[in-house]
Amino acid sequence: MIVASPKPMEEIIDTVKDCKKLLILGCNECVTVCEAGGKKEVGVLASALRMYFAKQGRQIQIDERTLERQCDHEYLEEIRDIADTYDAILSLACGVGVQFTAEKYLATVVLPGVNTCFLGATEERGLWTERCQACGACVLAKTGGICPVSRCAKRVLNGPCGGSTNGKCEISKEVDCAWQLIVDRLTALGKMDEYEQIAPLKDWSTDRAGGPRKVVKEDVQS
Repeated sequence: MIVASPKPMEEIIDTVKDCKKLLILGCNECVTVCEAGGKKEVGVLASALRMYFAKQGRQIQIDERTLERQCDHEYLEEIRDIADTYDAILSLACGVGVQFTAEKYLATVVLPGVNTCFLGATEERGLWTERCQACGACVLAKTGGICPVSRCAKRVLNGPCGGSTNGKCEISKEVDCAWQLIVDRLTALGKMDEYEQIAPLKDWSTDRAGGPRKVVKEDVQS
């Protein structure tokens, strides 16, 4: 899932301080799971902002709404009749949702209320860890299902590097060496022969750094 964290209250206040009518728009998907932008967080943020501006002697209309998804035209249509009546929409969706909302409602300012962090998994309540960088050319079949792109600090494809010590990464004794995890996994699976194969140079043209990407499902009719 996409993992996000709430922006600092000071930053949010600064971005909405000139608004007289504000819609805080939550998302019922990933940001709900990571407790950053669901219905509950929308309510908490709305209350905090109302209290802040009340103390400043200002009256601001702050409304709340949570959509099933903000990355889908169908659900964004639910605010079609009200979007343009606000000075700004404060979106608590990931960066995709913020951009999609902004593209759909060009006459309304759309602001981000969270920082999008990474694609990750839930380790336990309140703890999410990165597992994927969406490179567009998955190598997990060769690495025992452990991603060297997201879990190796150097993105090494033929590891481990010389900085690995006692199964830990050189950046911190608290961080497991991704390639030690890969070796352990391949050993357990009896597939160390795959580890011995030198990985070719990776085609990074599909990586996020290569610019906007598009995936088209051929059997979907437009």
